[in-house]
Amino acid sequence: MESMQLGQRIRAFRKLKGFTQQELAKQTGISLAILGAIERGNRHAEDQILIKISDCLGISLQELKLE
Repeated sequence: MESMQLGQRIRAFRKLKGFTQQELAKQTGISLAILGAIERGNRHAEDQILIKISDCLGISLQELKLE
């Protein structure tokens, strides 16, 4: 997954965990529209949002961001 953009990594991890966008949005408290825009690369995600996503997906923020 190293060559993927952030949104693509979020989508890949989400699918690996078996979540739909709607399920992940609900569990993180992020709107479906914002999550979709982040996955498509149309919106920058602040660390606060990325922390919610990584926590829900059971991965570290560093793993999500590849830092």
